[in-house]
Amino acid sequence: MPRFSIVVPVHNVQGYLRVCLESVLDQSYGDFELIVVNDRSPDGSSAIIDEFAARDERIVPVHLPVNGGIGPARNHGARLARGEYLLFLDSDDSYTPGTLRAIAERIDATSRPDIVQFDYARTHWHGAVKRNRDAAVFEAPGPEVFTVAERPDLLDLFTVVWNKAYRLDFFREGGFAFPTGFYEDAVVVYQTLWTARTITLVDRICVYYRQRRQGNAMRTPSREHFEVFAQYERLFRFIGERPELERWRGFLYDHMADHYLFILRQQDRVPPSARPEFHRRAARDLRAYRPSGHRLGADIPRVSFTLLARTPYALYGLHRAAAVRRAGLRRRYRVWRRRLRRVLLATHRRLVLRRALDPNLAVYSAFSHRGVLGDPAAIHRKAREIAPHVRGVWVVGKEYVDTLPPDVEHVLPGSRAYRKVTARAKYLVNNMNWANDLVKREGAVHIHTHQGTPLKSMGADLLKYPGARRGFSVPKMLRRADRWDYSLVANPHSELVWDRAYPCDFVSLRSGSPRNDCLVRPEPGRREAVRGRLGVPDERTLILYAPTNRDHRQGGYAPTCDLEHLAAGLPGDHVLAVRLHPSLAQRHERGLELKDLARRGVLLDVTDEPSVEDLMLASDALVTDYSSLMFDYAHLDRPIVLHTYDWDTYLAGRGTYFDVTERPPGHVTRDEGELARLFASGAWRDEESARLRGAFRERFGGYDDGRAAERVVRLLMLGEDLSAVPPTVPAPGVPSGQLARS
Repeated sequence: MPRFSIVVPVHNVQGYLRVCLESVLDQSYGDFELIVVNDRSPDGSSAIIDEFAARDERIVPVHLPVNGGIGPARNHGARLARGEYLLFLDSDDSYTPGTLRAIAERIDATSRPDIVQFDYARTHWHGAVKRNRDAAVFEAPGPEVFTVAERPDLLDLFTVVWNKAYRLDFFREGGFAFPTGFYEDAVVVYQTLWTARTITLVDRICVYYRQRRQGNAMRTPSREHFEVFAQYERLFRFIGERPELERWRGFLYDHMADHYLFILRQQDRVPPSARPEFHRRAARDLRAYRPSGHRLGADIPRVSFTLLARTPYALYGLHRAAAVRRAGLRRRYRVWRRRLRRVLLATHRRLVLRRALDPNLAVYSAFSHRGVLGDPAAIHRKAREIAPHVRGVWVVGKEYVDTLPPDVEHVLPGSRAYRKVTARAKYLVNNMNWANDLVKREGAVHIHTHQGTPLKSMGADLLKYPGARRGFSVPKMLRRADRWDYSLVANPHSELVWDRAYPCDFVSLRSGSPRNDCLVRPEPGRREAVRGRLGVPDERTLILYAPTNRDHRQGGYAPTCDLEHLAAGLPGDHVLAVRLHPSLAQRHERGLELKDLARRGVLLDVTDEPSVEDLMLASDALVTDYSSLMFDYAHLDRPIVLHTYDWDTYLAGRGTYFDVTERPPGHVTRDEGELARLFASGAWRDEESARLRGAFRERFGGYDDGRAAERVVRLLMLGEDLSAVPPTVPAPGVPSGQLARS
């Protein structure tokens, strides 16, 4: 008996079927049978099913003689199932890597519950991927195993069966079956959730739910949408036959009312000629099924409900037409309001620009206003220490305000206060470009810190890589860079790159990287404090995995190496900490496996740690790919491993300034097996690793001597000569402490 029986109904999906089947067959957990039910598909799907069945004995091909619809096809597959758990997967969707293993481990950890529910992400035809908007439900606190009475919020989630695993005995004993027609999922979803004795959740994206550009039957006007009435009739009858479920009658009534209103609101559901009839049928149900004394839920629009339940379609139609007209008026109002706001903002900007610069005001921002971070933070701290007369104000996004230290003054981007301080500040410090509408004033000093030593192509060099510059204009970016007065340089390599990549009139300051000061001259006790916060004892070895973003790909990037396999392959006293690129912290990539593995204690998810410098100090080794962190981490003289499984693709899509695999800071791996063997054998910290790291440090150590922030503050804010600061430690043959005109 296999652990899982996965039923895939097939009809007119020849373009998607291979991806679907391969996503199941490629799972790292292989104890399953895949029941593929061909619902008399007229396209080439039948041949694809037979092709896959011939090469993998886990596939059970079924070819039905007549087309009966997705419900009967699922029922046929469920009758053939032999597994401990039953899953349904639509043939144009797919599983994410590691899905079945995550579900199996959750089953074992929760004593074989009746239902295991997991999360999904929508994949759009244009490449965007968005996690379920209700993902927070999966991470809400509460018991690990429960009934739906204890977690009624599950009933408000998307009513589909393909995001659940059903214990087969529970499914069969309950006599659950899919009806024919549209909205068949809702019948089984509600019946099973209401009657399940034990339910558990997997906080992980397990299914990619494909959003087709065309061809979605549910979004095609037809009379098949009338099937919704029969489905709700079945559900009310189900409750009526089971007195213990009476508590759900009011919920079902509200859901039905909301569903009927939704279908009528959409232009791609019921044909216009059939709308009066749909209205009459809906009104009949709303009158017939309303529980005695029931009060509508707060989410049901009262006027729309009354017009649907108690008036002729003509009145409801007038109401909808008026609602559409009101929506149009609101849109026009918003347009005029935005125009008026722009005029007022421009007027206010002109007024504040007439005021004199404040010579003792510095405005800071980092990583698109994400907080007190990076090089700007290091400069700010040093300015408070040796130039306390300079008032420092940070521009911080509203969602990051709670992360600020209590003594840090801040303004919100775009606010009135923001316009005031940016217009009057003598110094503006950023590791990214300021907004387009920020005016560079005569006498203001713009200090651009960058975000580390460049490996990947930057600035004007991106013109050769259209995929990597999707969504922004290089000429506009260079116009923003024209505001720079000083460009901070960490090493000779960076200086040469910035000169070419940003052909603008700035001065290259060979200062070193301020954010690296804490790595070159670490504060006593800081490493131990961070490890204590992370819960990593001193005697354990902490491995930091920090891959970079793949911005040349529409869907971004998630670690494609098997994190669980990597963590399991480490010696017992090793801990794996994973930090996604900050741009992915709130995106679907994090929900693929990282959050689930962290919750189970397989690894640490340190993506939300605000200071990457803290993580570098706390760790004993770095695993990365093409991230600039490798240049910073080299200052710690600790092992670095480059996992460059997609080097050729990355090189073609983004481009790099040199072949890092030829002169790396440590060992280079090309696949998961090689990476696992490297750590299992202990070779990641051998003599060759030390030799490579030493050569890399000599090449890129440059001007980082632990006093970069002091150098910037003394030179640019206090006006002191560079001789006031001990000289940098330059690369051989490079003069120290100089300014070079770009």
